[in-house]
Amino acid sequence: MAILKGTGLLIVALAAFSLFSFKAPKGQKAMAGLAGAAVASFLVEAIYKYIFGSFLGISFLGEVGMTAGDLSGTAAAALVAIAMGVQPVYALAAGLPLAGMGILPGFIIGYLVGLIAPKLDEKLPSGINLIATVLVLAPLGRFIAQLVTPGVDLALAQIGNVILAAADQSPLLMGFLLGGLIKIICSSPLSSMALTAMLGLTGLPMGIAAVACVGGSFTNGIVFYRLKLGHKGNIMGVMIEPLTQTEIITTNPIPVYGSNFLGGGLAGMAAAALGIVNNAPGTAAPIPGLLAPFAFNDPWTVTQALVLAVLGGILGGVV
Repeated sequence: MAILKGTGLLIVALAAFSLFSFKAPKGQKAMAGLAGAAVASFLVEAIYKYIFGSFLGISFLGEVGMTAGDLSGTAAAALVAIAMGVQPVYALAAGLPLAGMGILPGFIIGYLVGLIAPKLDEKLPSGINLIATVLVLAPLGRFIAQLVTPGVDLALAQIGNVILAAADQSPLLMGFLLGGLIKIICSSPLSSMALTAMLGLTGLPMGIAAVACVGGSFTNGIVFYRLKLGHKGNIMGVMIEPLTQTEIITTNPIPVYGSNFLGGGLAGMAAAALGIVNNAPGTAAPIPGLLAPFAFNDPWTVTQALVLAVLGGILGGVV
């Protein structure tokens, strides 16, 4: 039952995510900004706070990582607004007061700023529009973020707990389903980094998602090579960051997504079998997914999982 609930909630979240990306005004640009914020905050936090700080004992780099994680809300608000075409000064005016707040409230504020800041700028008299807009956005953003944070935290906690319970009840099955779904998202015009950041996935589910993206990158490389999709540059590009090859992928969806589900699923099973955890949400992409698990697990165990994930990804591409 937990597996059905977990998979169902993930599919519902994916549907809502897709609807927003493709139907909301500037939805895809906003999601691109959110993905960038996840890398700038959570990946930096995972590498510097946990690997260099906690594991290697370098306190300065540990502080760098901790600060980056604490500013995820600021990063999201600023980068989402900028991605939507807002002037950087307005984006930062709304984002800076969100220090210490989560990435999803930051995303909400960034999106609202992306919609209203240009209108405020147009309607206010020239000469005072810059100062007035900045002074309005700073407290307004913080106020709205404080209003939405409790509800957002509660909803995400419930989704995360259901997915975590499903992973605990049947880790291999959940590893296959979650790994396959996340890898499809990773190769789609959507963003697996943005989705996992929005859901706040941590622990084993986030470990599965990260490792699945690594293994699935080899699936993509083999599929592109076997089907002669583009040249060597396209093959390298799709392995490093699938979003760079969206045009080719969307014109060949069945072989790419079908192989991705199998390769990502097998890679996810490897992560589940070895108990790979990842407490850096939003690192579901080939390069972040390769690095982040080392911050939270025994390096040898992570290496084993990655080798098995690569083999699973290759098998998915060959089949």
